Amino acid sequence: MKTKLLAAGLATLATTAMAETPVLHVLTYDSFTAEWGPGPILKKGFEATCGCEVQFTTAGDGAAVLARLKLDGDKSEADVVVGLDTNLTAEAEPLFADIAAQPNTLPVPYADPKFVPFDWGYFAFVYDNTKLKTVPKTFEELAASNLKIVIEDPRSSTPGLGLLLWVKAAYGDKAEQVWHDLADNIVTVTPGWSEAYGMFLDGQADMVLSYTTSPAYHLIAESDASKSAAPFDEGHYMQIEVAGKTLTSKQPALADAFLAYLGSDEAQAALITTNWMYPAKTPAAGLPAGFETLIQPAKSLLMSAAEAQAARGPAIEEWQTALAK
Repeated sequence: MKTKLLAAGLATLATTAMAETPVLHVLTYDSFTAEWGPGPILKKGFEATCGCEVQFTTAGDGAAVLARLKLDGDKSEADVVVGLDTNLTAEAEPLFADIAAQPNTLPVPYADPKFVPFDWGYFAFVYDNTKLKTVPKTFEELAASNLKIVIEDPRSSTPGLGLLLWVKAAYGDKAEQVWHDLADNIVTVTPGWSEAYGMFLDGQADMVLSYTTSPAYHLIAESDASKSAAPFDEGHYMQIEVAGKTLTSKQPALADAFLAYLGSDEAQAALITTNWMYPAKTPAAGLPAGFETLIQPAKSLLMSAAEAQAARGPAIEEWQTALAK
């Protein structure tokens, strides 16, 4: 009997201890929490200091994350959202609380009372340099070629939306014609980046919409120099990925601590070689060897959050109309 009572008592203590461990709920995109992504490393690193448990919830790609947050509304369990970008922050802003600013080394000025940047990069079309020898230098050259490309859906994917705004920023009123001309090059439109990049690696397309930093993964992680990003004369559109604390957070202090951790040297260094982007704040050790081989766009394109919000709807409509014909 005493043994049973002791066992029951220990079980009660264990349950109580588990119940007292605070949980930080982080909503993010699929690839962030993949085995090879930054999520597992950041979870382990933050949990080592916070006395808490980090639980990730995913919702496809970045634009799908915002859609999920809006759908859940006041019922959302998310304390922190990781993976929106500046093309979505104007729409997302009413759902987020004010947070402390953090220093960054972004190549453009950035300040937002509700979001902190955690990484950034340039969108680009990636190709296999052992197979493709004549590489387009503009969207017009790409459209005039017989090359097959895979792109992401701008309604669910931040890279997909970034591509639309890239074309819009580069061509303005001529953007719709560019999409008409590109339509027969597009093999398919995927919900998110992971599906598109997987199709490219499987040989189902000549080029895929990704980032100028994507070849660094193959070079550093796989010792494979066969992937390159095509430099475009129009310039390349930037993506700044951000994180924020929700208004409905039940763990606001932990959320603030997690956002601060994202800006630490430890987290920033991990993001470089797991998310394969440039860090929002360059760590003391700098960038890994191999990043110096990446193309550097001659021109950077980026709309403000307000400009991106205004352009988003018309650009998607333009894109749908062109691809439907």
